[in-house]
Amino acid sequence: MADDIADGGSDIKIVFTPSGRQGHVPAGTTVLQAARTLGVDIDSVCGGRALCGRCQVDVGTGEFAKHGITSGADSLCGVTAVETRYADKKGLADGRRLSCQSKLVSDVVIDVPPESQVHNQLVRKAADDRQIDMDPIIRLCLVEVREPDMHEPSGDFRRLAEALNEQWPDRVTGEITCDLHILQQLQPVLREGKWQVTVALRDGHHVIGIWPGLKDRVAGVAIDVGSTTMSAHLCDMVTGDVLASTGAMNPQIRFGEDLMSRVSYGIMNPGGHLEMTDAVIDGLQKLISGAAEQADMAAEDVVEIVLVGNPVMHHLLLGIDPVELGGAPFALAVDTSVELRATELGLAVNKGARIYVLPCIAGHVGADAAGVVLAEAPQKEEVNTLVVDVGTNAEIVVGNSQRLLAASSPTGPAFEGAQISSGQRAAPGAIERIRIDAETLEPRFRVIGVDQWSDEDGFDDAVKSTGITGICGSGIIEVLGEMYLSGILSTDGVIDGDVAARSPRIEEDGRTFSYRISDNVVVTQNDVRAIQLAKAALHAGFRLLMDKMELKSVDRVVLAGAFGTHIDPKYAMVLGMIPDCELENVRAAGNSAGTGARMALLNKGARREIEDVVRHIEKIETAVEASFQDQFVKAMAIPHKSEPYEKLGTAVTLPERILTPDEAPAIESGRRRGGRRRQA
Repeated sequence: MADDIADGGSDIKIVFTPSGRQGHVPAGTTVLQAARTLGVDIDSVCGGRALCGRCQVDVGTGEFAKHGITSGADSLCGVTAVETRYADKKGLADGRRLSCQSKLVSDVVIDVPPESQVHNQLVRKAADDRQIDMDPIIRLCLVEVREPDMHEPSGDFRRLAEALNEQWPDRVTGEITCDLHILQQLQPVLREGKWQVTVALRDGHHVIGIWPGLKDRVAGVAIDVGSTTMSAHLCDMVTGDVLASTGAMNPQIRFGEDLMSRVSYGIMNPGGHLEMTDAVIDGLQKLISGAAEQADMAAEDVVEIVLVGNPVMHHLLLGIDPVELGGAPFALAVDTSVELRATELGLAVNKGARIYVLPCIAGHVGADAAGVVLAEAPQKEEVNTLVVDVGTNAEIVVGNSQRLLAASSPTGPAFEGAQISSGQRAAPGAIERIRIDAETLEPRFRVIGVDQWSDEDGFDDAVKSTGITGICGSGIIEVLGEMYLSGILSTDGVIDGDVAARSPRIEEDGRTFSYRISDNVVVTQNDVRAIQLAKAALHAGFRLLMDKMELKSVDRVVLAGAFGTHIDPKYAMVLGMIPDCELENVRAAGNSAGTGARMALLNKGARREIEDVVRHIEKIETAVEASFQDQFVKAMAIPHKSEPYEKLGTAVTLPERILTPDEAPAIESGRRRGGRRRQA
């Protein structure tokens, strides 16, 4: 939709992140005007008079190869007197511009920070209620230390170590050592505590923290650094309780929506990877500080951090240039687990805090996939399991207790609403559920933030506060599934113009057709193609692994990640995003990567376990597999060109399909066993 802006007199290309909306507008247009033209939700309550300051934006700096843009501060007019006056009175962060005052001079990338968005993305951040066996690497030990004696000269640290050995023999596992900052504060802390102190003992022998008197609570943080969103769970290191959860957009989005865009940014801009590292570290600090504040604790109370992320995120957060991940053979700088001091990354937490990063599996199957494996434990099951973490780069694991295979598949951002004409990320006002009447082709839907369906009393009043702003990933999956089941969409993914006579919602759109859900939300043929391409890449990835395992089917499917949590398994199967399986054996697991990080935070044995499991996972590189392209082409069909989806046919009434001679026997066999009408 954005790209359809008329070209006449339009010579400035503008790209907005994180929405991905882009188009051409005349030179001299303000950023705020361009945003409104392209349907980007920048907040403004003062009518563009530079009074409210809610329309602040960041200007992308560098070469953005994906968009063919070199962007920088000079892409906009100089800072205006109005902006200077606002900055003097109310403050304006370095590099920030007021979009209502900033006029376009040349092609530009504009990042709209969360606080400037009318509808901030809803970052799903709650931890699940999984019980974790507690065996934390950090233990608090209250000790009474002998006072110094002139007749027996010994250092304070020697007597502290002696007290630990005598009073906590079950927790001490080796010679007591400590960090330098412990020695620097040891004497005043001992005397303030009147020789009674609490020690944070790490891994049974290393002192990383010391407090006068009794200290009964310290925290650890488990963080999933996703390419789009980040989530953190602050946990009590004594009880394991989740004290607070925070979530935010990954600030690296302004450098590129997808992983390869960020790799390209680093290639095109010397030192660009360090810019992205600084951005993500700043984001992590805000997550940690925000969680600590929620829990009425200080950031200094955080003594352990566990991180997971895909390989590009993994490298960037460690300050490693991910350039080698941009092309074959996709070499990782390190694939083992990493342990370092938090201060090495510049995080303001306890001086003795350590960071543990789970191991990566391979070039594009990262520590987040390792976290998923740790949480879902397919290696402990005899049944065959498919685990899919759906994101801009899907990570896939197939196998059982005897053998595990892993792969990644480049699904792109379409599942998250990008590249979709009315698409947006999950936020209040976005359509997230939809049903289409098979006879009238009329839709009814729900939007985020409103309890009622669109055909129920009270919906119109309830939706006034947000409006209907677009459609998010789960809604896109459901509407395409419903369009297919109701006959609007063919097996080949074509919106059928022949059904236009049945409903005015089928509209001509040039040489194709579109389906109108509401006044401002339309599903176009290009939208369908974007989802087909994404789901075909996903299907080809897991089918490749299943073929390597010589599996015709799997016994259970686990949908991991925030997106997997909110899509209906039935519609995922209707589109062919997952293989044919009994629907009751398809489970949305939530943020399994974050759960795996929390397990590693609270149980040091989990770290050894996943390190061992990862060494035995076989990585399949889809990019060099000859059969991947063939699988991809077949998977473009809905649900698939040749797979019969017999089990799905028992749960929903699938439309008639045009069968090849090879397909007919298997599919017709499945259809005879199916036929039960689908449920709304």
